[in-house]
Amino acid sequence: MNGVPQPHTGWTFVTNHARVLAAIADNRHVRIRDLAAHCRLTERAVHGIIGDLEREGYLSRTREGRSNVYKVDPGRVLRHPAESGLTVAGLLSLLIRDEAEHTADPDSDRAPDPP
Repeated sequence: MNGVPQPHTGWTFVTNHARVLAAIADNRHVRIRDLAAHCRLTERAVHGIIGDLEREGYLSRTREGRSNVYKVDPGRVLRHPAESGLTVAGLLSLLIRDEAEHTADPDSDRAPDPP
């Protein structure tokens, strides 16, 4: 099947829900197809994740013509007790900073300096 991302085996530090939320925060007008490609997920998986995030109030969407426009609630607190008090904005700031450092020098073997 063309356009379906290669599956990832093993565990990762960042969940698919966090990846999708960060990508939406970066582009509120993003299409599910583009989210799936960016996050290396199927469109069906992204659709399900968006539904999860909407049901829990982390994300809302409105229709503009034939497209969806998403809005992330940055003040929403993360769900897991270990992250109590950490907001979506805090999580996104970590992910966005990491992405900016990663794309600034993709060939660098050096780990980024701690904050």
